Amino acid sequence: MNINTATFIASSPNIDKCPATDLPEFAFIGRSNVGKSSLINMLAGRKNLAKVSGTPGKTRLINHFLINDSWFIVDLPGIGFAKISRCEQIRLKLMTEGYLMRRKNLMIIFLLLDSRHEPQEIDLEFIDWMIRYKLRFGLIFTKTDKLSKTELAAKPLLYKKTMLSAFGIEPEIILTSATKHTGREEILDVIENYLPQ
Repeated sequence: MNINTATFIASSPNIDKCPATDLPEFAFIGRSNVGKSSLINMLAGRKNLAKVSGTPGKTRLINHFLINDSWFIVDLPGIGFAKISRCEQIRLKLMTEGYLMRRKNLMIIFLLLDSRHEPQEIDLEFIDWMIRYKLRFGLIFTKTDKLSKTELAAKPLLYKKTMLSAFGIEPEIILTSATKHTGREEILDVIENYLPQ
C-alpha cells in the first residue's frame, strides 16, 4: 500500500467529540515511551505527523490522522501513563476504554510493546481486557534495532509462550524499527485487509 496523503484532523477529549465519520479506524496504543509517535510517523511516511516527545505520557487526547482520504490512524494515550495525577489517570483510562469499546468503525487495535523488555504485567492486563471484551488486536514490537539477532529471535517466542499459558492464544507479532523502517509493509498489509476492496 502507498501512503499518498497523511493529515492531522482532530484531537478529541472523548469519543463523543471524535470526528463524525464511518471511515475505517486503526488504533495505536502502548505504554509510555514505547515509541508510538515514531512508529506512526514511520508508517505514514511523514517526519512530524505525530509529535515525538522525550517526555513520556504527552498524548492526552484521541488523535485522528486521515490517511489517503480513506482511513484513519488513531493515536491513543499510553496505558500505564506517566507521572500524572490519579484523577487524570482515571480520566485517560475512561476516555481510552470508551473509545475502544464504543467506536463502531474501529477495525483493530495495535498494541505496541518495547521489544527490549520481557512481558510486563500492565501489558498482559491490557491484553486480558481486550480479550474479555472480544476486541480485535495485534501486537507490534518496537525498537527491534536495539536487540541482537539472538534476542530478536527469542523475545517473540517468549511472548507467545506467555500468552499461550495465560490466555490460550498464540498471537501474531510484527517486528518493527522506526529507525530502520522495518515492519512498515507488514502493518500496512494488515490494515489493507480491513479496507473496502
